Order: sequence, then structure tokens, then C-alpha cells
Amino acid sequence: MIEIRRATPEDAATVHALMRALAETQDQAWAIGVTVEILEGLLARPDVTYLLAEREGRAVGYVSWLQRVSFWSGEDYCALDDLFVSGAERGQGVGERLMLAAADAAEGRLIRWEVAEANVAAQRFYLRIGAELVTKKIGRWKPGIIAAD
Repeated sequence: MIEIRRATPEDAATVHALMRALAETQDQAWAIGVTVEILEGLLARPDVTYLLAEREGRAVGYVSWLQRVSFWSGEDYCALDDLFVSGAERGQGVGERLMLAAADAAEGRLIRWEVAEANVAAQRFYLRIGAELVTKKIGRWKPGIIAAD
């Protein structure tokens, strides 16, 4: 049976391991720079939420988001950061349970996220649960680094 609960600072090492597993599935392990100690602080913040899915006390997935405000609508929304289910648990309803738990926690607020164009399996999953997928380019800029024309 899958249990879903909010992660606490004491779960930082577990969250870190799951994040690394997600990054490895996307060939982006190099991008994980956060430490367990930093995660402890993040998990204590009221605007940061991680929900862990556990089977028999073992973490098998998570969904995470930040609470943000939209200047256009003036309303808070949930900016979903990650949804991850470990390989052996995929196809068992864990992802759907995590998204339903996120929807419950959102209390009617909009949930917004990004999904890579190449991640067709994730897109199929999101469409299956009734999400709308819109096309948008994501801009990234680290101030101080200016590209030459």
C-alpha cells in the first residue's frame, strides 16, 4: 500500500537520493548541486512542499512544488518542480496518487509545471490525468554571463 506524506527536514537525505535518481534518468546528474544540509533548510520553508510516496516505509517517489504568485491574476499558484516515481513503481498508480495529493494540497489553486518536449511518456501521463499541455519556450539566464552577438 502506498502512503503519501509531507517530507520534513529529517527526510533530506531521502529527498536528495530521489532527486539524484530523477536526474540520472534524464542524464542530468551533473545538475544536482544541492546538498542534504541545504535541503534540510528548504524542507523547513512554508513555501516549499515535497510529498513523499512510500511503500512499506521505503520512499518510491515524490512530487515537489513552490508556492508562487501570478502578477497577471494576482493569485497564488503551485509551481510544480518535480514529479518522480522510481522505475519499479512506474505504472502502479504512484504518480497519479502523488498528483492527486498535490491537487488536494493546492486547495483549488492552479498547478503549473514544465515538461521536456522529449519526455513523451510524461506528456502522455499528464494528458491522461486531464492536464492541458501548452507549448512555450523556457528562457534561462545566469546574470553576469553575457553571450557575444
